[in-house]
Amino acid sequence: MILKKGREKSLLRKHPWVFSNSISDVLGDVVSGDLIDIYDFKNQWLAKGSYSSSSQIRSRIWSFDSSEKIDQQFFLKKLKKAFNLRESIKTNINSNAYRLIAAESDDLPGTIVDIYDNNVVVQLLWAGIERFRKDLFASLQTLLPNHHIYERSDANIRKKEELPLTKGLLSQHSDFNSKCVITENGVKINVDIENGHKTGFYIDQRENRNIVSKYVDNKTVLNCFSYTAGFGLFAFKGNAKHITNIDVSNLALDLAKENFILNNYNTKKVDFINKDVFKALREYYNEGKKFDVIILDPPKFMESKKQLNDAARGYKDINRLALSLIKPGGFLFTFSCSGLMPTELFQKIISDSALDAGKEIKIIEKLSQSQDHPISGNFPEGSYLKGLACYVN
Repeated sequence: MILKKGREKSLLRKHPWVFSNSISDVLGDVVSGDLIDIYDFKNQWLAKGSYSSSSQIRSRIWSFDSSEKIDQQFFLKKLKKAFNLRESIKTNINSNAYRLIAAESDDLPGTIVDIYDNNVVVQLLWAGIERFRKDLFASLQTLLPNHHIYERSDANIRKKEELPLTKGLLSQHSDFNSKCVITENGVKINVDIENGHKTGFYIDQRENRNIVSKYVDNKTVLNCFSYTAGFGLFAFKGNAKHITNIDVSNLALDLAKENFILNNYNTKKVDFINKDVFKALREYYNEGKKFDVIILDPPKFMESKKQLNDAARGYKDINRLALSLIKPGGFLFTFSCSGLMPTELFQKIISDSALDAGKEIKIIEKLSQSQDHPISGNFPEGSYLKGLACYVN
């Protein structure tokens, strides 16, 4: 692959992506998943990557070392490096669930590896890693020989790579159970690694759940897009007066109820509402209902930059509604997991939402993803989760 003049600058800064509009020529009969060498317009070697024929990110980089082989030892080396990082911060993680590989941020593009107790859950999201799947899985078995390995490559993003959606157990241990229990800062949580969202749970919100627990003492809490009630569980731990969990999925709410029972939490002061959050907030507004604390942790509102305006409207609408429901002196915890949503724009949207709702906000904390979801210095796109803790008047 040969780049256009000037398009080599990002690779010289060790950024791991090559976009389709940066390419001058692709030599030879190359198909998705093929290993390729990348050169600048002067035919100077730059990097080694894999090709993706159907994505705007036409290549992702494996190595900037021309002598490095992309084989099982390569993957084992990357896994060990990532494992050592997590070991160095394990006292901060304070959980038996963590992200081992955060894709490009751990130098393994398009690859997610999450650990839930003795289960390894893997997502392969790109044609390049799909081609090396056997090497990756063999390396995982070498590094974590006593763990079950389960694949959750059923994310819709694989369709953009023209890859089939697939999931299933890859190891041969007979005692595998698709549901497991993790602990997080003293709270027990059921995780369905076969049918749950993503790889089973949102471990990137670990620190933020703990932060929320410090603001809810004797307060009424509305936990929107609650999934299996992670934030709700920590609201209970923080001695909330009453907690309302809202989610559109009955399966998620059933697991949420199990989570409260698992921790011996009194469910008499907890509601589980199966409803669309936008609809529920409008109903609460019309009823004049108020809460002390509202948590907004919606799914991703945008998959491409073309959807930015629509996503901005969605965030503004839901935050305006939530702010209208918060009592004076209450708190809003609001998040965006859309990596393409700029942090500055997200903050502006929340500020505009407050104006429209006739509220005054003070941002008291800026929130991000958990420490086991690192942000590589040469890959700022790895910073995807953004949140604001707001005092509301």
